[in-house]
Parts: sequence; C-alpha cells; structure tokens
Amino acid sequence: MVREEQKPILVANAQGQSPFVIVCDHASNRIPARYGDLGLTMTERASHIAWDPGALSVSRALGDLLDAPLVQSTVSRLVIDCNRDVDAPELIWTLSEATRIPANEALSPEERQYRIDHYHRPYHDAIEALLDDRRHAGQVSILICMHSFTPIYHGVARPWPIGLIHGVDTRFTQALRDALAAEDPALNIGWNEPYAALNGVTLTLERHGDGRGLDATMIELRNDEILEPAGVTLWSGRLARCLEMARQALLPTKHG
Repeated sequence: MVREEQKPILVANAQGQSPFVIVCDHASNRIPARYGDLGLTMTERASHIAWDPGALSVSRALGDLLDAPLVQSTVSRLVIDCNRDVDAPELIWTLSEATRIPANEALSPEERQYRIDHYHRPYHDAIEALLDDRRHAGQVSILICMHSFTPIYHGVARPWPIGLIHGVDTRFTQALRDALAAEDPALNIGWNEPYAALNGVTLTLERHGDGRGLDATMIELRNDEILEPAGVTLWSGRLARCLEMARQALLPTKHG
C-alpha cells in the first residue's frame, strides 16, 4: 500500500466551490527513497534549489480562505521539474545555480522516462482530471499557479515581494496587478518578474490555463516574505481579497 506521503501528487478539497483552482508545482523537497540524497547535503536539499519554500503554506491558507481545490506535487524539482516540458533541458537539473546534482548526471533514457511516468505525468493528469470534473459540473475555473523565489539569485538582489507572470492571455494577471496596487499603492509588484515566459517557466500555466481558455495567472512570492506564519497569513489574506477583486473586475467584459 502506498503511504499518503509517497504519492506523487496530493489533491485537497477537490469539491471546493470557489472559482479558483490552486496548483503548486514545487510544493515539496521530498526525494523518493530510491534516489537517496541525490548526492546533496542536507542544507542543499532544504534550500530553494529543491523546492519553493513557503509556497505550499500560502497555497493551503489561500485554499482555506477561498474554499478552493489545491493540487500539489510531492516530489522535489531536483528529481523532476513539473513546471518544465518533458523535452526541456531543465526537466531534470544537473546544475542548479552553483550546485551540481551528481545523481542526475549521465541519466539513462530509461530513468528519465521513469521519472516522467511516475512523477511528472501524474501531476499534470491530476490537474486535468480536476478541471474536467469541474467543467462537467458546470463550475467556472480560474487557474492560480503558486510559486516562491529566492531574494538573491546569482548575487543579484530581487526587490519585488511579489511577481506576476502571465501566459498568452494577460487579462486576469493585469486585473490582479491592478487589485494589488489598489490595495497597497506602495507595493512593488514585478510584472513578469523574477521570470518571464521566455524562461520556460510557464508550462503549467499555459497547458492548463491558456490551453483550456481559462483565466489564469502565475504568482511568485519572495520566499523571505512567507517563511513565518505571520507572512503566510498576510499574503494569503491579501491574495484572497485581490483575486476576488480581479475576478469581479473581469465579469462585465466576459458576461456583460
């Protein structure tokens, strides 16, 4: 019997009545036992190269506030990156920033395919199944892809506490940016920061959002903002309010 923590994905509150569906690609730094420690130290396995610290905490709190479903990967992105396409060079990292991932070097085609079949595909299948079920039930779905980023990358500081990344359709992301700015005019909001779609980081957003014609956005929170409960509470509350404001702002153009 597969224990709960060994499943490649977890789905919480699948029957949630919110129009929002939250997905967290890099929720966990778990390395399945078959891979040992990937040749990494405990410090490296706990760092942001292995996952998005704080992203799952915010996702769970936001899901509770909104009554929204949450789909999360339970496997470290160092095993396989669920937010990269299967033919992307970064699907299985061999070097993350300055850290070598020794166990991922000279990976056999069979092992690569194993990771796709057992960790990557089940995650995206779970998102598809949830969105299919909601569509069949007549529920509207707005896809929210939740991530976090490190305050300093390759020695360069990143000043934005939040960054918003859009797919092909920019409308919902722009409405969310407007809502955040209205709530706090002093908030430094990154637009396509700290990444942009050209960095190849929008697989989940584009496959399940743009690919279905859904309103969708990718939210990046700087992880030093959300490592403590107070920060999680602040940001989940702010996002819950602003996501609803963004949804309401688009209603006249979509249904009026």
